[in-house]
Amino acid sequence: MDSAVTEPGAEHTIAGPAARPAVWTRLARNWSVRIGGAVLALLLLASGAAPLLGTIDPALIDPVNRDLLPGATGEVMLLTGESFPHTFWLGTDSYGRDIYSRVLYGGRVSLVVGVTVALLSLLFGILIGLAAGTIRWLDGVLMRVMDGLMAIPGILLAIALVALWRASIWTVIVAITIPEIPRVVRLVRSLVLSIREEPYVEAARSLGTPTAIMMVRHILPNTVAPLIVQGTYICASAILVEAILSFLGVGLPTDVPTWGNIMAEGRLQFQQYPHNVLFPGIFLALTVLAVNMLGDGLRDTLDPRFSKHGERP
Repeated sequence: MDSAVTEPGAEHTIAGPAARPAVWTRLARNWSVRIGGAVLALLLLASGAAPLLGTIDPALIDPVNRDLLPGATGEVMLLTGESFPHTFWLGTDSYGRDIYSRVLYGGRVSLVVGVTVALLSLLFGILIGLAAGTIRWLDGVLMRVMDGLMAIPGILLAIALVALWRASIWTVIVAITIPEIPRVVRLVRSLVLSIREEPYVEAARSLGTPTAIMMVRHILPNTVAPLIVQGTYICASAILVEAILSFLGVGLPTDVPTWGNIMAEGRLQFQQYPHNVLFPGIFLALTVLAVNMLGDGLRDTLDPRFSKHGERP
């Protein structure tokens, strides 16, 4: 609501600008943030509670119950010799493993990889980008290295790095992180080059403020909003790349359930038993869509240049 100021003796009022809602209020009003955040929260909760929600050990091989359709009921035989009736909500694969439990546990791997890659990419990207944007003589060297990394397709670089080392979750994380760092570096560098010309930075420099303190106190805080948005896109990209690596057989070992290797194992019987590929694919698509929607909402809210409503801070 516009504020009004009444001058003494005046017969009219002067309307002032409306107060801009707080960031948290604007985030709560954004439907992309609401929907994407809600779906992502549900997926995080389901994956985190996989040991509680999962009905059977995802690695339990039961040839008796192989290739069951969703909703089928079978007799599960444990290694101890005990057996009990069980309903396979999402069916079983060609080894008799429960797809429902494997999808839940696979979500843990995908989300851990996505979040970790995003955090590591932002950490190293910020450090290198600040150095490149602030130290002029180092700028050319660092950016040529980043250009060289960006010239190699990210998925091919990830496959090459995974092939060099023993397959593990940390190998996959490092292999996906390295191609993402140059993108963060270029973003941070461009922001630093713009921010360092601002009057308050010039004033701090003229007062003899050390470069390190000036970067932390004056430059870095102004890069937070774009980096948060960039981090969501990196997270979504990392989840997809991890699924691609696992699908191609160069990601995590097959004894570790991931959405990618679940689909890879089921692709040969896709025509007869499409549920082996369909359900992990749905969860993968929902996760990436939720993260991208959250990123779009954060971009519209935190960066007024992309606001759909033309708001200005």
